[in-house]
Amino acid sequence: MEAVSGLEGELEELRETFRSGKTKEVTWRRSQLQALLSLLREREGEILEALKQDIGKHPVESYRDEIGTVVKSVNYALGGLNQWMSSKKAKLPIVAFPATAELVPEPLGLVLIISSWNFPFGSARVGKIVMTAAAKHLTPVTLELGGKCPAVVDELSSSWDIEMTIRRILAGKFGICAGQVCIGIDYILVEEKFKSTLVQQMEVFIKKVFGEDPKETNSIARIINKNHLMRLKNLLDEPLVKASIVYGGSIDEDHLFIEPTILVDPPLKAAIMNEEIFGPLLPIITLEKIEDSIEFIKSRPRPLTIYAFTKNEKLKGRLISETSSGSLIFNDTIIQYVADSIPFGGVGESGFGRYHGKFSFDTFTHEKAVMKRNFLTDVWFRLPPWNDHKLELFRSIYRYDYLDLVLITLGIKKKAKKS
Repeated sequence: MEAVSGLEGELEELRETFRSGKTKEVTWRRSQLQALLSLLREREGEILEALKQDIGKHPVESYRDEIGTVVKSVNYALGGLNQWMSSKKAKLPIVAFPATAELVPEPLGLVLIISSWNFPFGSARVGKIVMTAAAKHLTPVTLELGGKCPAVVDELSSSWDIEMTIRRILAGKFGICAGQVCIGIDYILVEEKFKSTLVQQMEVFIKKVFGEDPKETNSIARIINKNHLMRLKNLLDEPLVKASIVYGGSIDEDHLFIEPTILVDPPLKAAIMNEEIFGPLLPIITLEKIEDSIEFIKSRPRPLTIYAFTKNEKLKGRLISETSSGSLIFNDTIIQYVADSIPFGGVGESGFGRYHGKFSFDTFTHEKAVMKRNFLTDVWFRLPPWNDHKLELFRSIYRYDYLDLVLITLGIKKKAKKS
């Protein structure tokens, strides 16, 4: 509480700035965005060095995931800001004539953004704490919580398709903060008959992409701290889980490093298959038919993302219509995160609300309905005294049957059609 009370002066200053109305001006907003670009440009080297020291990230990976994505999003916002801030005309029913309506975007007010050390929370438990605190003040909340994101891998015959699949899986697991991201692949679902090919090729390409010794090549990030490393180690230390390791598994506690690790069919009741892994451990679960992946996914909390590698259009259709997730990506990984034209967000236990690009603007915006009328005409029958004639007029209006409205008003017709 002392930390919060110490911010009261800064908080009041922010409130006063908002009350002044200056934050609604497009020139002010542009200046803020331009200042952010300048900050990233001027401090890029320091940011990259901090990430290297903090989590062992290679500078190229850091720019790709931490700086470049922000630069891209800021430039996207600068390009669309005028349009986003513009009012939008809204249609009105004929009976409201003469009248006009529009939707005027206005900022909700002060916003508290709570960001974890890597990506959004990744924890339903933390989300509940935030929601409870916000509810006391009737404050709206957008939550990104992560979850166990599956990758469905169908049987592929082309060597090119297999290679592309493996590379994209590696990028979506070990190649992005060592799997410590909410949209990283948590586990793979594959048919039993394709398992050997998948595992064999993954072993080959792990060495090609990350090197024979990923710790020395600095191609995979470290675990964020000792507590998280021990949590991951405990996941592997369950006897039946440890027995399912087919590749990797070594842990360097002193340097907070875990090598890429593949497991095949660990027990489904084990913690590794029920907690979000958030690390470079990749379970592969075998199924009799790839279509069984749909029921497997549906039996678990809705994930932030489902990845699926397949050329089967029927399977694609079923995954779209029968599963629920924040996003569904076919034949690639992570790319949804960098696309500002589509929303990023979860559903159910993986969170709610959405952002990125215009969707971020909408998240922090209230669209105020503004309607204007003059004094020339009125809906004369909207006030008592009531009678059957007025009832029939209302029936016509609410059915948008304006011909009936005219005929009943003129006395040519007695009753409107009942819906």
